[in-house]
Amino acid sequence: MGNIITLSFFYLIGIVILLGFNELNYRRFKIKGEITRKFAHFASIIAVIPMPYMIESHWYVLGLALIFFAGLYFTQQTKQLKSIHDIKRKSVGSYLLPLSIYITFLASSYLENKFIYILPMLILAICDPMAAILGMNIKKYNNQVVLFGRKYQKTWLGTGAFVSMSFVISLIAIYYYRGVFDIKTFWLSAIIAIIGAMSELFSWRGSDNLSIPVSIACILLIFL
Repeated sequence: MGNIITLSFFYLIGIVILLGFNELNYRRFKIKGEITRKFAHFASIIAVIPMPYMIESHWYVLGLALIFFAGLYFTQQTKQLKSIHDIKRKSVGSYLLPLSIYITFLASSYLENKFIYILPMLILAICDPMAAILGMNIKKYNNQVVLFGRKYQKTWLGTGAFVSMSFVISLIAIYYYRGVFDIKTFWLSAIIAIIGAMSELFSWRGSDNLSIPVSIACILLIFL
């Protein structure tokens, strides 16, 4: 128990240092809040991906999630940590991220399958920021997605990047998990890529931080 508490403490300190480093870069180099926010998103999720191998009880993960939720709320209310909160759009994504990590960890813990946590987190860490950054910074020939006469905030380039990268990540990860490259590996990767992209496309105010990993975890639960 003592080792898990110590490890949880180091996780807490490590992510605080990461956010502090991100904040310093934001202030010193005047980087846009959208960029520093995506960097924090990527780095913090990558940092917690190994958790199932080091922390067995979901209660410790819940404690960490609650601490960061409270910290994000406090810094937003006091107008601190602008590297996370300095965005023009309204978003609850930063609040949903700790919840997303905990729910996915909880599911993998009860099912005794670490892969159900690892793959959704990998896709959320890599594909979501990539899609957002491409969508925001490449404007030429990059129109917003229109489906059935309705225009969405996401762009074709961003959504295409999400589908492509999540397919590649899923293909590699599922191959190593199953130990065989067959038609199931291919179509399961394709389903994950499409469902993940749909979760990102139809999200509202950053809710994709929760909908992407939960939907992918459900696909893995059904088909693996």
